[in-house]
Amino acid sequence: MRKTRIAQLTLATLAVCGITAAAFRATPSFAGTPAADKPAIVLVHGAFADGSGWQHIIPLLEHDGYYVIAVQNPLTSLTDDIATTKRVIDAQKGNVVVVGHSYGGAVITGAAAGNPNVKALVYLAAFAPEAGEPIGAFGEKYPAPLGSSLRPDAAGFLYIDRATFHDVFAKDVNADEARIMAATQKPLNSAIFGASVPTPAWKTIPSWYLVSQEDRAINPDLERFYANRMKAQTSEVKASHVAFISHPVEVVQFIEKAANSIK
Repeated sequence: MRKTRIAQLTLATLAVCGITAAAFRATPSFAGTPAADKPAIVLVHGAFADGSGWQHIIPLLEHDGYYVIAVQNPLTSLTDDIATTKRVIDAQKGNVVVVGHSYGGAVITGAAAGNPNVKALVYLAAFAPEAGEPIGAFGEKYPAPLGSSLRPDAAGFLYIDRATFHDVFAKDVNADEARIMAATQKPLNSAIFGASVPTPAWKTIPSWYLVSQEDRAINPDLERFYANRMKAQTSEVKASHVAFISHPVEVVQFIEKAANSIK
């Protein structure tokens, strides 16, 4: 049932861009072969999600000739997630663009550091911590409605209350899809908000930041703070926390701007 639904959503995304299913299947990178003239794109999901959340983004990037891979992080600790993401980044051949959403921004900040093949970092409504700075450092200064909707389980892993999931996390997403997201959410170890990275990759790698203006999970002003501190190439989209789901075309265009900046 879910696979059928995902297939329908993917075809709908392609249709928005005027891409037929046959044309998509004919794209060389769909077979998993990296294009010689384009960087590989590594997608890193955030909390309460997994790699399948990129289902609207992947076909568009592949249609444009990019080799794309989505990391599947355990969300058990920042250390574990950085290690998992680093393995995927290090396995790529040639230039790489690393994209992180939400908590995934903190992950790429640690995982991409020191890798000369990573030529651009793309932050989508994401955390972008400084060295030694806890991920949750600015929660009180820049509050967001999501905070009051988090529910811990017996092991300290956090879920979003399903009754408020649509409103605080994915308000501009189709209600049916939001219900699937809520039902399949992947919990985050609450201890992660106190974790930090030793060396931020954005200090040495050109960075791009897409602010979600209607974000209720991370305060848009905090996103702007991160972008300004990084001196990132910045743009904004009128979207919820998950712009890559509600506005995939705009997000792909933003990612490709970063990719096209590589000399």
